[in-house]
Amino acid sequence: MSEPRGKATAGPRHRRRRTALTVGIPLALTAAMTTTYGTGLGVFGEGAQQTASAATNAGSAISATTAAAAAAPAWAADTADGFASVNSLGQNGTYGGRGGQTVTVKTLADLEKYATAEEPYVIVVAAAITMNPVGKEIKVKSDKTIVGEGTSGQIVGGGFFLGTGVHNVIIRNLTIRDSYQGVWNDKDHDFDAVQMDGAHHVWIDHNDLRHMADGLIDVRKDSTNVTVSWNRFSDNNKTFGIGWTENLVTDITIHHNWFRETEQRNPSTDNAAHAHLYNNYLQDDPGTTIKSSYGNYSRGSTKMVLENSYFQGMNNPVTKDATAAIVQRGNTFSGTSGRNESGGTAFDPKSFYGYTLDRTADVPALLTAGTGPRTTIGTATTPSTKAAAATLTVAKDGSGQFATVQAAVDAVPANNPSRVVISVKPGTYREMVKVPANKPHVTIQGAGASRKDTVIVFNNAAGTAKPGGGTYGTSGSATVAVEADDFQARNLTINNDFDEARNQSLSGHQAVALRTAADQVLLDGIIVDGDQDTLLLDTAAKDRLGRVYVTNSYVSGNVDFVFGRATAVIDQSVITLKKRWDGTSAGYITAPSTTADRKGILINRSVVNGDVSAGSFFLGRNWHAGGDATLRPQTTVRNSTLSAAVKSTPWSDMGGFSWKNDRFAEYKNTGPGSGAATSDRPQLTDSQATGQEVADWLGTWNPTA
Repeated sequence: MSEPRGKATAGPRHRRRRTALTVGIPLALTAAMTTTYGTGLGVFGEGAQQTASAATNAGSAISATTAAAAAAPAWAADTADGFASVNSLGQNGTYGGRGGQTVTVKTLADLEKYATAEEPYVIVVAAAITMNPVGKEIKVKSDKTIVGEGTSGQIVGGGFFLGTGVHNVIIRNLTIRDSYQGVWNDKDHDFDAVQMDGAHHVWIDHNDLRHMADGLIDVRKDSTNVTVSWNRFSDNNKTFGIGWTENLVTDITIHHNWFRETEQRNPSTDNAAHAHLYNNYLQDDPGTTIKSSYGNYSRGSTKMVLENSYFQGMNNPVTKDATAAIVQRGNTFSGTSGRNESGGTAFDPKSFYGYTLDRTADVPALLTAGTGPRTTIGTATTPSTKAAAATLTVAKDGSGQFATVQAAVDAVPANNPSRVVISVKPGTYREMVKVPANKPHVTIQGAGASRKDTVIVFNNAAGTAKPGGGTYGTSGSATVAVEADDFQARNLTINNDFDEARNQSLSGHQAVALRTAADQVLLDGIIVDGDQDTLLLDTAAKDRLGRVYVTNSYVSGNVDFVFGRATAVIDQSVITLKKRWDGTSAGYITAPSTTADRKGILINRSVVNGDVSAGSFFLGRNWHAGGDATLRPQTTVRNSTLSAAVKSTPWSDMGGFSWKNDRFAEYKNTGPGSGAATSDRPQLTDSQATGQEVADWLGTWNPTA
């Protein structure tokens, strides 16, 4: 039995119907695994060809989706960059309503209902919604994503208000327009598109903001950790104001925004602790009725860094107070006049987060094409992040940039905003690797022809002594530990080769090959090899969502070798059962530790086999971590081929808790290890099975390369 491990996550989630996944090819999997993995750990056999064919049909059913649900993953899965991504004030980044229910709204009543609710929501605005009365600003609560459906989501004659303490809010892909009351320098109507008074961790992205009575965006009263990106600002007077407080609190990132036909506050930044402006386009065309009075303004004691922005025809493009600082780098000024100032010392943005600058000369074309609402949105449609991911190479022979995988991980900038691929050349890398939480969007990928060519291996166990005293414990024993969201591993082997036979005197034989404690983890085409506790699928905290999708892969072990509190899918893969150190056959495949309101472990369209005795392995047992009786561990095994090694009563109790009080079931499995429904072998009905599909596990996340 494994030692006690971490706790499971909690929190609301939503139901989404059968979204198609873009990784994994059932029929191709058979040949690929036979070729690249060999027969030593078991591959699809003669009967499995039929299973793979059936899996294709099952996959077609699972891929069916409604048009309304199809776009939701990109909207809800993205997280903010810039200062909105920084861990502060008890909020680690900005991800909005991720993990909450997705709702589609077309009326003011519904928009207000969900935006002002206490629980998280992804709110899809699918129509032009007119505010009543004109100027109404909906008081948005924390943990919300408000996003337009394609280009149809519009807010007419009003906007949104984020009050003191409101946090973790995303506003994307909307047109917010037309509260203008006919007075250009309007001092009577404070009608903004988005106003913040004391909010934090807010991301405003890919919107069209125009023709409002007052500001398009007002960031006031010590609001902080704000990122404003890829928006189009136009047809307005007092466009974008920041600050108006004596306190130096506000941290704000403003990048890839297009300001056109806006007179002032583009933006005006007053007493901001850190204002980072880059790759913006400020345009004032000749012969138009709206003339710019100034562009970027650093007021009070603001510290501003202004990089690679393009100013065309602007009057007073860059101005500053005597008490403020502006550090300029790489900006272009075309046909501008008046004040263009810099001076003082500011800060290094990369000490807070990673970012990549586009060439200044490319900014006008990039932003005129890429700002504002998109037909589909997400990182894949943002021109700047569409560029090829940065690649770091690792090679033992010195032909790469780094000799170890960990050295390459260390070189990834903190809070990197876009994907970094660590390409590892063939070889055996005996090291422990950790991807920390502040380095998201990392892919570790083997560069060989086979997943066997690149191997990351180490041999720590739970009872192994640490150099500084104590032992590693189960989670600390991992060869590879992933704590960063949006991680991917591809085409490689991750192994823990701890030798149980030679270490019988050691207390604690749990030896993890791969541990994940993050959300949106994709493991595609890999081998995860070990004995006891091979694959730990965890979350960052009990109340954090952690989704893992394993496809086209092999996982091997003998005791609890797929375990943890994550919401995890093993799809179109091979689970290989191994004998114990003494040659005996006995074990458990899964040991979920799931909270009652989360999904646990789903094994789908896969094969369970291995050179072990018939009737010697359980499909799983219920792990109530720390004796927590509130947990409801869950494993579902469906549409899979089970070898004769699986027991006829495939579920087992653990730690004094009966598995029958938790959530264990099968559905339409085949092979000699499958069986009919009994009280000791529950089977899902067809109706129940529709709620236990891959899309139900992954929610708003659609794993892609």
